[in-house]
Amino acid sequence: MAEESAIFRLEGVTKTYGGVTALRDVSLSVSGNEYISLLGPSGSGKSTLLRVIAGFETPDRGRVFFNGRDITNIPAHERGIGFVFQNFALFPHLTVYDNVAFGLANGEKQVSRDEIDRRVREAIGLVGLAGMEGRGVHQISGGQKQRVALARTLVMAPSLVLLDEPLGALDANLRNRMRNELRSIRETLGVTFLHVTGSETEALAMGDRVVVLDRGRIAQFAKPDDVYAKPATPNVAHFLNRYNVFDGTLKDKTFTGPFGSLAVSATTPSDKSAYAVRYDRMQVEPDGSKGSGPAIPATFVASEYLGSSVMYFFETAEGKVIEVEHHLSLGAPKTYEPKSRYMLRWKPDDAIVFG
Repeated sequence: MAEESAIFRLEGVTKTYGGVTALRDVSLSVSGNEYISLLGPSGSGKSTLLRVIAGFETPDRGRVFFNGRDITNIPAHERGIGFVFQNFALFPHLTVYDNVAFGLANGEKQVSRDEIDRRVREAIGLVGLAGMEGRGVHQISGGQKQRVALARTLVMAPSLVLLDEPLGALDANLRNRMRNELRSIRETLGVTFLHVTGSETEALAMGDRVVVLDRGRIAQFAKPDDVYAKPATPNVAHFLNRYNVFDGTLKDKTFTGPFGSLAVSATTPSDKSAYAVRYDRMQVEPDGSKGSGPAIPATFVASEYLGSSVMYFFETAEGKVIEVEHHLSLGAPKTYEPKSRYMLRWKPDDAIVFG
């Protein structure tokens, strides 16, 4: 992507706290009018990265650019970047209207009362809260508070909105609804959203592209289907919570792991050798079966019903838990005997080999 088309750009950003490095030489370029998901486990640097872009933290090294301007040392309130906090950070003594109007009414730039009223009502209508302007924060639900926090940000007309796990405090039903509404609002406004989440499902469902952070570094930045089908590292595969990842060694196009030694035709370059198979690509067969393809014996432990699928959990002799997913659209779920041994088998082409 050409730098001149980037709405924000990071160059070699590093941030440490008391000897602990939260971000390591991060470079990233994002264009306008995109929904970017930022995924990673706790401690990977997601929130720190967001705070550096917003201006709440200053990097130890590196530069931050926004709309072609170096903003590394510019205060947060002068950057023109919107930020939706995880806990919403609403003023409990103010109404919905006054919460949304606060930034316009108290900013350095003087805005007329009529313009404030027009923009506030437009923002409140955009997030679906028209008619609730006079309610107190204590009189609205968690999902409505999330919308107020978003409206308070959008009313300032930012071209970049940062969202720090904005759906984390909502129940599952409301999270699913808000996913669609956030995407719809972003598309209506034509601005860029950068959405931090620890949920792989949320990241893949919402992002036009997904940034995966691993221990302060960008491990992968790609479209959701590429991240899902072609994780760049063993850790990315692990974060996605869709792959069984086996440790082992890769040498001379042969991977040796707990299932023995297997010939490998293609590999994904990685500092660490590993062998990954998606949950839904593994088949359960009777113990001792002589089918074709790689396999590993394991003992059935338990199953979990997830609505559209069933997850089966098996354990190898070495104590590794292997998950097998059965989509109910493919037929009725199978029944396995607890503490009984089975053979878990997969096709070689369904594996991703790192090394």
